[in-house]
Amino acid sequence: MSVHARLRATVPAPLPASQAGPPEITGPPERRLLVQRGDGEAVAQPLDDDFAPRGACVRFPAPWPRHRGTWEVAPDASLAVFAGVHAVRAVEPSGATRWEVRHGCWYGACRELHTSYEAYAERPDHRYPESGSVGFSADGRLVWAHVRGPLPEGESSPDTADEWLVVDAVSGRVLGRADAEAVAAGSDHLPHPTDPGQMGLSIGEGQDGAPLRWGRWDGTELTVDRLEEDQCLLGLSPSGDRLMTVSHDQDSLAVRDSCGAVVDALDWDAETVIPRHPDARAGGEADEADEDGVGHCWDWAGGFLDETTLIASTTECDEEWGRGRHWLVAAAGAPAVVPITYPSQVTGLPTALRGGVWSTTSDARDVLHVWELDVTRTLPAIRHAAAET
Repeated sequence: MSVHARLRATVPAPLPASQAGPPEITGPPERRLLVQRGDGEAVAQPLDDDFAPRGACVRFPAPWPRHRGTWEVAPDASLAVFAGVHAVRAVEPSGATRWEVRHGCWYGACRELHTSYEAYAERPDHRYPESGSVGFSADGRLVWAHVRGPLPEGESSPDTADEWLVVDAVSGRVLGRADAEAVAAGSDHLPHPTDPGQMGLSIGEGQDGAPLRWGRWDGTELTVDRLEEDQCLLGLSPSGDRLMTVSHDQDSLAVRDSCGAVVDALDWDAETVIPRHPDARAGGEADEADEDGVGHCWDWAGGFLDETTLIASTTECDEEWGRGRHWLVAAAGAPAVVPITYPSQVTGLPTALRGGVWSTTSDARDVLHVWELDVTRTLPAIRHAAAET
């Protein structure tokens, strides 16, 4: 038995797919932005409650190409911050640099403190650097930045590879800094939805692991908690009290508290709860291979639709057999994992937008589809799945 998705909105990308990365919808339900990174700019389009454009599109000239780092737009679309190979730079819509924080080079073998992008732009050894990330606090007043040490100013241990900074979004002053205790290949920030002083940092170290950090800024000091190791942070509930994680080996999906502890045994093993793909039951070689134990695994994708309902997916392992599957995960009452049925073919990964909705990207990456549950057909399926668990 499955739950049914209903198309809520179709949102065209502001930039052509040939010149940009995939579009995304960010922000809480009352302040949603459609954002996209092009070859030479980042754009942000405010959206109304129906996901239609609200006001003018805001454009931020980019200081370096999009494959050389990550980026984030402020909740009010007044500022874009670009996390590059050698610096974190805040850019206004006019193209003016509001501030810049330089740091060590993300190319692992380089020990230079570059003064500009042009200093290494043409160097072949800097073509594929590792990267950090940035995230705005819930109120947009702070920028949290994961950087490669050292900074040009201030003391840091020679053993510190990566640092985590709290930066004033207006002035660019570094307010707090701490050792991230990691050697990252990449990272992602997930802000607490209501508390500007809290931030999650999910770090990827390639095959070596996935450290998870939780930061707290009290206005004077930055403290960092090391949460459960080898867990990727995918989402926070609307209250910020619960975290959604998937293990680095993709075996386990869990709901945790901000200390990293699994909440109320809400931990789902993919091999246990995910049934065989329907296309693997046709018999012959595919069925025989599946019986031999083709493993199920969770994707590093999904999040909270509301405080007790999550969306997850298994497209990576499903591609062995056919179409990827998305799952509704009920984390209240009798926990259940239920497949989602769409009215038309959907590919790729789901992105939770809270407020009971999620998005998927078209194959051409030129449109976002926003989905919601057909509630008249959802509760019976969840109850049936819970009864079978």
